[in-house]
Amino acid sequence: MNNTNKILDLAKNTIDKEASAIQNLSSLLNDEFAKAVNHIYNSNGRVVISGIGKSAIIASKIVATMNSTGTPAIFMHAADAIHGDLGTIQENDVVICISKSGNTPEIKMLVPLIKRGGNKLIGMTGNTDSYLAKEADFILNTYIEKEACPNNLAPTTSTTAQMVMGDALAICLLDLKGFSSDDFAKYHPGGSLGKRLYLRVSDITKKNQKPEVTTDTDIKKVIVEISEKMLGVTPVLKNDKVVGVITDGDIRRMLNKFDAINGLTAKDIMSAKPKTIDAEVLAITALKVMQEEGISQLIAVKDDSYVGIVHLHNLINEGIL
Repeated sequence: MNNTNKILDLAKNTIDKEASAIQNLSSLLNDEFAKAVNHIYNSNGRVVISGIGKSAIIASKIVATMNSTGTPAIFMHAADAIHGDLGTIQENDVVICISKSGNTPEIKMLVPLIKRGGNKLIGMTGNTDSYLAKEADFILNTYIEKEACPNNLAPTTSTTAQMVMGDALAICLLDLKGFSSDDFAKYHPGGSLGKRLYLRVSDITKKNQKPEVTTDTDIKKVIVEISEKMLGVTPVLKNDKVVGVITDGDIRRMLNKFDAINGLTAKDIMSAKPKTIDAEVLAITALKVMQEEGISQLIAVKDDSYVGIVHLHNLINEGIL
């Protein structure tokens, strides 16, 4: 077997082992999971998630997922907790301790301190006979038969199972809270993901120049307007209403059709009934319309009044596309 084949076989074997373990995870769900979700949902505090080693890294990821989906959460490293950070836990907080074995020294030291404070404890462990499982108020079973590591040592499948269980918790809580895409946008205002959820057409048009001509505008002035406003298009207005549109393409077709352009006006070459879009809809909607219509600009209107132009390049620059 050459090196490439060996690498690919090992990679596929790793993925297959972890996929099988995750598939089995759903069979381990029981009433304890539902009780844990309901307790978090009905609590007035935060979710404090703790772990040691690789489990601590997974705990941090679960905290991030919960915070971004409407469940206030905070990370507390198990080792730091027993050396001064136990004050992180407040009166109404729910604590989740993550440990594959459920018997690590730090967890054994931390659990009694949590219990003494009166906080409910959720144990996420792959060993339901462990110290953590026996002391926890609710158990989330993340049992795996074997790590993907050939030596069955490096946390691989076990940490994947922990992360998936954390995702399941977060999604169930999201659903109970009725967390919507609008809520998601509030927590993700930056980056392309957030912009897809909150950026509106009007947010884009106000940054662009605003080309416009009337039906009687001389064709030379039309060309100048399109060129100066640099959007490749100009709406044609009559009585302040959009009645047509002229694009770069229309100008090229005009030059092919007419030997002389003197005396031509906007109404002679415009395309009537142009595609428009409400200025207050999301920018992602504008992108969908452009894709469906095979166009690269849209005229934005509000209450039938011309607002501005949104161009495909705007959407690309904003990271929408």
